[in-house]
Amino acid sequence: MLSVAIALLPVVVFLIALVVADSFKLVPASMLAGSLAAGAAAAAVALALHHWLFDVTGLSTPHFSRYVAPLTEETLKALVILYPLRRHRIGFTVDAAIVGFAVGAGFALAENVEYLRTLPDRTIWLWIVRGFGTALLHGTTAAVIAIAAKTLADYRSRDGLFWILPGWTLAVLLHSAFNHALVSPLLAAALLVIAFPLAVLAVFSRSEQATHDWVGGGLDLDVEVLQLLQSEHFGSTRLGRYLEDLRARFPGPVVADMFCLLQLDLELGIRAKTMLMARQEGVAMGTDDALRAKLAERAYLERAIGPTGRLALRPLQTTGRRDAWHRYLLEQAGGRRRWWRRTP
Repeated sequence: MLSVAIALLPVVVFLIALVVADSFKLVPASMLAGSLAAGAAAAAVALALHHWLFDVTGLSTPHFSRYVAPLTEETLKALVILYPLRRHRIGFTVDAAIVGFAVGAGFALAENVEYLRTLPDRTIWLWIVRGFGTALLHGTTAAVIAIAAKTLADYRSRDGLFWILPGWTLAVLLHSAFNHALVSPLLAAALLVIAFPLAVLAVFSRSEQATHDWVGGGLDLDVEVLQLLQSEHFGSTRLGRYLEDLRARFPGPVVADMFCLLQLDLELGIRAKTMLMARQEGVAMGTDDALRAKLAERAYLERAIGPTGRLALRPLQTTGRRDAWHRYLLEQAGGRRRWWRRTP
């Protein structure tokens, strides 16, 4: 029982600490559970893949663990992390850290359960290294992939695998260095236990500031643009003239739907940012029938405008990638959306 506890509990405790430390609590329990399960599934795939590759490559066990396992394992974890990123399920860097670490934790738990099953008589030192070293390594490298990908996604307008590559490269190098045993396994585990909390503290600090900036500055901008949109002078503004020019390219009803979509996006953005401000103060704001009706109306307007119309409307929109996430936040609060489904 002691071996089981040492092999499995450290990574779980670290994950719980990450969730507790997040003041906004933006990663829902369903997403956390899904990330753990997906990480465990990735470990099962890696185990089967390694059995095949070990025979194909003919490498020794040390060489395989140093040069092949880091590539395959970090690639599988990266693919799992890419899924919620591309579906706008992760709003901020701290959320990426939590989701990434959860994927790595699921991977480590499944891997260590397999080791406990096949190597039941090993010494306690092996489980200390695996529980405090290898398991935390899996969580750390997955968190690195997620943090780097989220950072790049916030600065790039187009989706792409490019998000994953820098973090994936660093994760592979860290994983390979750990497996090279450049220092003793116990020392490497101790370094992970010390270094990971410090790195996460820096990520949390930056993400908290980014959240405050997005909520505060974004709320002010949304209110100002909404007031301009509803004013009698909107037609004489640059935005109003651009919308008027669209009448030459689109039917009148479609242009009217575009105007409604602009206004609706601003209203939903204000509601999402207000919800975050209340959540930070410990007040839970649910959804009501009016909000659910607005979300349904927005989905209808997007379909009515069509992809060409949405592309023409983009210069008028103050929303961005994170605002696509805030619609998921509103839908998830009302119980209408599961984390694995895409938000338009």
